[in-house]
Amino acid sequence: MLARDIMTSPVITIEPSASIGEAADLMLNHHISGLPVVLANGTLVGMITEGDFLRRGELGTEQKRSRWLEFFLSPGKAADEYVRAHGRKIEEIMSDNVVCTRPDATLDEVVTQMIDRNIKRLPVILDNRLAGIVCRSDLLRALAAQLPIDTVARNDDALQDAIITELRRPSWSGNWTIQVGVKSGVATLSGVIFDERERQAARVAAENVAGVKAVTDELTWVDPMSGMTMPPPGAAREL
Repeated sequence: MLARDIMTSPVITIEPSASIGEAADLMLNHHISGLPVVLANGTLVGMITEGDFLRRGELGTEQKRSRWLEFFLSPGKAADEYVRAHGRKIEEIMSDNVVCTRPDATLDEVVTQMIDRNIKRLPVILDNRLAGIVCRSDLLRALAAQLPIDTVARNDDALQDAIITELRRPSWSGNWTIQVGVKSGVATLSGVIFDERERQAARVAAENVAGVKAVTDELTWVDPMSGMTMPPPGAAREL
């Protein structure tokens, strides 16, 4: 799946000469937290988000420092903070260093950029023009579309094979000490784990197999250093 498959288009945008009041109204009326700032020809020049309105003089939330720290603050930095706290135009407070992506970028690339840059949205650029935007909500919709809705009818043997296959794929289950049994669609996990975190991972692996009705945890945790054991909870968790 690529960025163009999930991006929102057309995009609600604003011009750099617009007022911050116009931007606030657009965000509130459309229930969005950020706006690409574009020129009349569609060229992206910045981004305005809710975070840009946090330090505002009208709210009394502008940056405050002690006189001692103010002494070490450069005049340029102080001037920049003043503009961001009191500027009336979008171009005065917007972020102009915008991280963008391509329509053919993979979702893995999109998510990596969001995590590495700690951002919530990525404008999608095609031929130097804004073609769309990918937000975290777009990724959530893509996830919801991929989640199974109907249970798949499988016999117990097929479910057991599918769970074993799923357990053997990830690196954390390389000890091969987890046994699987299935009866009437209820999966039972037994055997030994050497890290308590493997318990939840094993449950998730079994629950992700379509057709499993419930998972019973009979895994015993063994501390590889001391040999201390923790008995399994044993209760079935229904899906």
